[in-house]
Amino acid sequence: MEPVIFHIDVNSAYLSWTALSLLEQGEAVDLRKIPSVIGGDQSKRHGVVLAKSLPAKAYGIQTGEPIANALRKCPGLTLAPPDHKLYAARSRQLMEFLSTFSPHIEQVSIDECYMDFTRACPDYSSPEEAAALIKDSIRERFQFTVNVGISNKKVLAKMASDFEKPDRVHTLFTSEIQKKLWPLPVSRLYMCGRSSVEALHKLEILTIGDLARTDPAILSAHLKSHGLLLYHYANGEDSSVVEASPSAAKGIGNSTTLSTDALTREDALPVLSWLAESVSSRLNKAGQIASMISCEIKYSTFRSVSHQTTLSVPTDSREIIYRTACTLFDELWDGSPIRLLGIRTSKLSTSDEPVQLNLMDLQKQNEDKLVQEKQKKLESALNRIKNKYGDSAVIKGSHLQ
Repeated sequence: MEPVIFHIDVNSAYLSWTALSLLEQGEAVDLRKIPSVIGGDQSKRHGVVLAKSLPAKAYGIQTGEPIANALRKCPGLTLAPPDHKLYAARSRQLMEFLSTFSPHIEQVSIDECYMDFTRACPDYSSPEEAAALIKDSIRERFQFTVNVGISNKKVLAKMASDFEKPDRVHTLFTSEIQKKLWPLPVSRLYMCGRSSVEALHKLEILTIGDLARTDPAILSAHLKSHGLLLYHYANGEDSSVVEASPSAAKGIGNSTTLSTDALTREDALPVLSWLAESVSSRLNKAGQIASMISCEIKYSTFRSVSHQTTLSVPTDSREIIYRTACTLFDELWDGSPIRLLGIRTSKLSTSDEPVQLNLMDLQKQNEDKLVQEKQKKLESALNRIKNKYGDSAVIKGSHLQ
């Protein structure tokens, strides 16, 4: 049986949930019906637009822009601070309700989730009928709206839910991508950030259809592995499944919330260097080496994205982890202000476990042998010092800031 996957996304979640809370407290005006945004005080850390009403959108206000800019566009704009405790409670209520339709739910953020509806489909005349019932039930029960995207692939369900909003159901099955997906600009493709769009435009790739018909070798040459990922998404190719429970895969990682947003690559690299050193040290202490490395970015809008790659040879080397994370960062970052950065390793094995190398690995190892041995001796010496005197005993000069 072909999978049926729903992607359920709350429309302007922060603003909707704050508006409902204020109405419950006796507020006469519904924030959703006037020009309004959710955002912190300008003098504090979160002085950006986190969510906006449809009337505010009409003024050209964008999620992620500074509150000061939004006020210049609309001097009468109503501001409300975020309430993350409230949002977490609303999210729990929503997920508990959705589980009554299907227990196979993978929550990917506070306001969105995937639902594997395959087994429940026979109880309804069509997936569209079931999705409409879910959407309407949420509106009637909780007084906020959602979009539901339906597909046989996770990535297509995600993109379907981003079609016309709010309070809509859209399908994007593999058979529909040429008609519904390919005419759209490449900027509408999931995981296609600003830097990727600029690179594709230089190649005269303007629509998702252009991308889908491009030679993968050309995309790989200009965008590396991320180009191939975008190529597969443009063609509706996605083998991932809905994971109803968190993966039990063992891993070691670290992340940090920045005191001020990182606005440039130069702002982010020292943070990635520090994280790589931290992760390398933890792997060393645990006697583990990693075959997979992932990089996570959380933007100032609180939207999170991540990208991962598999290494040909497992490692605990700070330098390799750092270089790999930088490559992943370059493929992932869309140029927006960064609030949090993280590096995580997985597919771990013990450091004394024999590693099978192919001929290319052996050739590369021979070429880099002297450099690797020198780097390994240095990292080993630093780890011995830190194990004896603490992590702050030796600090790289670039980390002093």
